[in-house]
Amino acid sequence: MLERLKHKARLLKTEVYAIYLAYKDPRVPFYARILAIIVVGYVLSPIDLIPDFIPILGYLDDLILVPLGIVLVLKMIPKEVMDEYREKAKTTMIK
Repeated sequence: MLERLKHKARLLKTEVYAIYLAYKDPRVPFYARILAIIVVGYVLSPIDLIPDFIPILGYLDDLILVPLGIVLVLKMIPKEVMDEYREKAKTTMIK
C-alpha cells in the first residue's frame, strides 16, 4: 500500500510540473493559465488555507483542493498540449 501511495504522489508531482510547463504555451487559453498559476502556486506555497496542525481539517484542504484544481486545469488545457508537456515533465524528472 505504501508503494502505491508513493507511485500516486510521483504521478501527482509530474502532473503539477507538466501544468507548470504548459501554462507558458500560447495554445493554452488565458483563463487556464490563470488557474494553472493559482494551482501550482498553492501546491508549492508553504501557506495553507487551513493550517496543517489543525487535526483532520488541516490536511483535508490539501486532499480536496489540490486534486480538484488539477482536474479543472487539465480540463481547460487542450489534450495535445498537455500530452506534450507530460512527456517533457516525465523526461525532465527522470534525470
